[in-house]
Amino acid sequence: MKDEDAAARRRNHWVNHIARHAHTKPDAVYLRFEGRSTTWSQLEQRVTAVAAAMARRGVGAGDRVAIMMTNRPEFLETMFAANALGAIAVPVNFRLSPDEIAFILTDSGAKLLVVDATTGPVAATGRAACAHQIGFVSAGVTEGADPYFPVSPDAVSPDAVPPGLGEPPTADVPEDSPALIMYTSGTTGRPKGAVLSHQNLQCQALTVIRALWMFDDHEVNLCSSPLFHIASAGVIAPLVLIGGTTVLLPSGNFSSAATLELMAAERITSMFLVPAQWQLLCADPTRPDRDLSALRTMSWGAAPATTTLLTRMAEVFPGVRNIAVFGQTEMSPVTCALDGADALRKIGSVGQPVATVSARIVDDDMNDVPPGEVGEIIYRGPTAMAGYWQNADATAEAFRGGWFHSGDLVRADAEGFLYVVDRKKDMIITGGENVYCAEVENALAAHPAVAELAVIGAPDERWGETPVAVAALHPGASLTLGELRDWATGHLARYKLPTILHVVTALPRNASGKVTKTALRDRFASPRGMA
Repeated sequence: MKDEDAAARRRNHWVNHIARHAHTKPDAVYLRFEGRSTTWSQLEQRVTAVAAAMARRGVGAGDRVAIMMTNRPEFLETMFAANALGAIAVPVNFRLSPDEIAFILTDSGAKLLVVDATTGPVAATGRAACAHQIGFVSAGVTEGADPYFPVSPDAVSPDAVPPGLGEPPTADVPEDSPALIMYTSGTTGRPKGAVLSHQNLQCQALTVIRALWMFDDHEVNLCSSPLFHIASAGVIAPLVLIGGTTVLLPSGNFSSAATLELMAAERITSMFLVPAQWQLLCADPTRPDRDLSALRTMSWGAAPATTTLLTRMAEVFPGVRNIAVFGQTEMSPVTCALDGADALRKIGSVGQPVATVSARIVDDDMNDVPPGEVGEIIYRGPTAMAGYWQNADATAEAFRGGWFHSGDLVRADAEGFLYVVDRKKDMIITGGENVYCAEVENALAAHPAVAELAVIGAPDERWGETPVAVAALHPGASLTLGELRDWATGHLARYKLPTILHVVTALPRNASGKVTKTALRDRFASPRGMA
């Protein structure tokens, strides 16, 4: 081994962890997907082959590789292979519209776009709107795309790698170099790319290992979140670090019966779901027939959980740790955790800051506020993003005063448990997805019938929150919810579209002319489907 190879292998990132596990336990299973297994040695071979193929296409250190796929092994292979070359992976939400996809591809300067047959058509439309050249590869048939890298998803053997592929060039990838650019919608109406380094991800791995008690040598984690989402990155990293097994849930509508069957068959030891999904599991009539005794830790977040649900989870899964996690993309993501022992006595709390994060609650002048008073929670620590991709102004604003400003308004009780009371950022969380009102307003306000429009969130039993549009129309115009949704479908992802429309004579405004969202919420944000 050359000296530079030895130096590169000392780096602390998931590419090297894969190589280590492939050496020490080659036949142990890393990934289970739809009944198929990928061992650590097979994973390393596949990642090596994909990295070599990328290198032949000109991908190298610092280049951006956009990945827009449903949950499947090729997503992970592509992400790891890009990082093996020192390139930066850019996960893209496959629910976005072509306009939104085009913005991310353009803003990131993606050199390569990797899709599958399901996501390929809409991805191709977004790619066609970009001014720069972007390579196009698809796992499955997509018009205009080259076949996926030479590791076939339909190969009889998961480690079937055609001969003569060569080795990718050795890349020494420092821990502080970017691993991912995770795009999160911004209050100005355009997404911002949070740059997460390899150090961010490895420190997040330690955070999750501690928070979810992943101390067993045979950890089997169910990854149910979309792989483009930061929640998945948050559990992929610790399982790669410790050499555990990841069971990947396919994309699609969540089925409680199918999930329970998978939990039993794969002997799942830990898993994260949003509260609405836990509610479905607890109520599923097939649950009593399943052997779920392997489960040791259940976690939840992205939306509040009621006392009723938490009590029911304790009844249905006795002896299983129930951990709430809280955070945001820019922090890789977990910043706070609430242990199950405190869940009911601290109902509504997001817990306390994790060990890898320093947190303060401050006023607008960055003075600490006393317990019980509301302020913005700000963070420091090794999980804080490097900054926003090619957006120095937004980065400077986010890190003003040397701390990352979360935009979350919280209060702390006398024991240091935190409670989120509001968000400085005008944001809705629906089904675990962040929807920024300004982005939706900018799109919907262009409808020819709309004179002015505002978007707020209303509680929703199924999704946690749902977008509500309040519009004043031009004289003589009419507008229905269906018409507004149909018109906006090409501009916004479907989960961002309003599910309720209220037509008013005029929007309420304060003395300075700003729309008063508080008045709109008081009038229109009544719970939907919540008895």
